Amino acid sequence: MTCVHLENAPLGAQQVPDKRECQDCVAAGRHDWVHLRLCLECGHMACCDSSPARHASKHFGDSKHPVMRSIEPNESWRWCFEDEEIG
Repeated sequence: MTCVHLENAPLGAQQVPDKRECQDCVAAGRHDWVHLRLCLECGHMACCDSSPARHASKHFGDSKHPVMRSIEPNESWRWCFEDEEIG
């Protein structure tokens, strides 16, 4: 089965903010994220599920924006939270 969210999401990242940091962690006074993800719908940058706060998953839960992508160096994969599919 093909994920329609991944089909419709852009392959490239939106404008990546100059500061590569989890916006939610910084707001909470944390700096312990592991990797960063970028929401392809609104551009929100958040930490991955390997990070203690798991803000990318929380962003999906709050916003229902299904697709985020890695913005780590040399990575370009996308993840659909709704269908739990990589693309």
